[in-house]
Amino acid sequence: MKQPVARKAVAVDSDVKERNRKRLRRLEGQIRGIEKMVDDNRYCADIMTQIAAAHEALRAVGRELMRNQIKHCATSAINAGGKRADGMYDELVEMLYKAAR
Repeated sequence: MKQPVARKAVAVDSDVKERNRKRLRRLEGQIRGIEKMVDDNRYCADIMTQIAAAHEALRAVGRELMRNQIKHCATSAINAGGKRADGMYDELVEMLYKAAR
Protein backbone atom coordinates (compact mmCIF):
# COMPACT_ATOMS: atom_id res chain seq x y z
CA MET A 1 0.00 0.00 0.00
CA LYS A 2 1.32 3.43 -0.94
CA GLN A 3 2.19 5.68 2.02
CA PRO A 4 0.60 9.16 1.98
CA VAL A 5 2.97 12.04 1.39
CA ALA A 6 3.62 14.06 4.54
CA ARG A 7 2.62 17.61 3.65
CA LYS A 8 3.64 20.73 5.54
CA ALA A 9 1.75 23.97 6.02
CA VAL A 10 2.85 26.87 3.83
CA ALA A 11 3.08 29.07 6.94
CA VAL A 12 2.05 28.83 10.58
CA ASP A 13 1.78 31.78 12.94
CA SER A 14 3.89 30.87 15.99
CA ASP A 15 1.35 32.45 18.40
CA VAL A 16 -1.48 30.41 16.89
CA LYS A 17 0.62 27.26 17.04
CA GLU A 18 1.40 27.84 20.72
CA ARG A 19 -2.27 28.54 21.54
CA ASN A 20 -3.25 25.30 19.80
CA ARG A 21 -0.56 23.35 21.65
CA LYS A 22 -1.85 24.73 24.98
CA ARG A 23 -5.44 23.88 24.06
CA LEU A 24 -4.43 20.35 23.11
CA ARG A 25 -2.50 19.84 26.35
CA ARG A 26 -5.53 21.04 28.36
CA LEU A 27 -7.73 18.77 26.27
CA GLU A 28 -5.45 15.83 27.00
CA GLY A 29 -5.94 16.46 30.72
CA GLN A 30 -9.66 16.89 30.20
CA ILE A 31 -9.88 13.50 28.48
CA ARG A 32 -7.99 11.87 31.36
CA GLY A 33 -10.47 13.53 33.71
CA ILE A 34 -13.39 12.11 31.75
CA GLU A 35 -11.82 8.67 31.88
CA LYS A 36 -11.50 8.98 35.66
CA MET A 37 -15.14 10.08 35.89
CA VAL A 38 -16.17 6.93 34.00
CA ASP A 39 -13.95 4.77 36.22
CA ASP A 40 -15.51 6.39 39.31
CA ASN A 41 -19.07 5.76 38.05
CA ARG A 42 -19.83 9.49 38.08
CA TYR A 43 -23.26 10.78 37.13
CA CYS A 44 -23.79 10.43 33.36
CA ALA A 45 -25.01 14.00 32.87
CA ASP A 46 -21.81 15.31 34.50
CA ILE A 47 -19.69 13.18 32.18
CA MET A 48 -21.68 14.36 29.15
CA THR A 49 -21.07 17.98 30.20
CA GLN A 50 -17.31 17.33 30.22
CA ILE A 51 -17.52 15.58 26.85
CA ALA A 52 -19.31 18.63 25.41
CA ALA A 53 -16.53 20.86 26.75
CA ALA A 54 -13.91 18.60 25.15
CA HIS A 55 -15.76 18.78 21.82
CA GLU A 56 -15.72 22.57 21.98
CA ALA A 57 -11.99 22.58 22.72
CA LEU A 58 -11.37 20.43 19.64
CA ARG A 59 -13.60 22.70 17.55
CA ALA A 60 -11.55 25.71 18.70
CA VAL A 61 -8.35 24.05 17.49
CA GLY A 62 -10.10 23.12 14.24
CA ARG A 63 -11.18 26.73 13.67
CA GLU A 64 -7.63 27.95 14.12
CA LEU A 65 -6.30 25.29 11.74
CA MET A 66 -8.97 26.10 9.17
CA ARG A 67 -8.15 29.81 9.39
CA ASN A 68 -4.46 29.04 8.84
CA GLN A 69 -5.31 26.75 5.92
CA ILE A 70 -7.35 29.45 4.23
CA LYS A 71 -4.99 32.32 5.08
CA HIS A 72 -1.79 30.67 3.91
CA CYS A 73 -2.13 27.35 2.07
CA ALA A 74 -5.33 28.10 0.16
CA THR A 75 -4.33 31.65 -0.71
CA SER A 76 -1.02 30.43 -2.11
CA ALA A 77 -2.64 27.68 -4.18
CA ILE A 78 -5.47 29.85 -5.47
CA ASN A 79 -3.06 32.63 -6.45
CA ALA A 80 -1.01 30.03 -8.36
CA GLY A 81 -4.10 29.17 -10.41
CA GLY A 82 -4.63 26.20 -12.69
CA LYS A 83 -4.71 22.65 -11.35
CA ARG A 84 -3.22 23.71 -8.03
CA ALA A 85 -6.11 26.12 -7.45
CA ASP A 86 -8.68 23.56 -8.59
CA GLY A 87 -7.26 21.00 -6.18
CA MET A 88 -7.41 23.53 -3.35
CA TYR A 89 -11.05 24.36 -4.06
CA ASP A 90 -11.86 20.65 -3.79
CA GLU A 91 -9.81 20.34 -0.61
CA LEU A 92 -11.56 23.34 0.99
CA VAL A 93 -15.01 22.03 0.13
CA GLU A 94 -14.13 18.63 1.66
CA MET A 95 -12.62 20.29 4.72
CA LEU A 96 -15.72 22.44 5.27
CA TYR A 97 -17.98 19.42 4.77
CA LYS A 98 -16.06 17.42 7.38
CA ALA A 99 -16.08 20.34 9.83
CA ALA A 100 -19.86 20.71 9.48
CA ARG A 101 -20.57 17.09 10.45
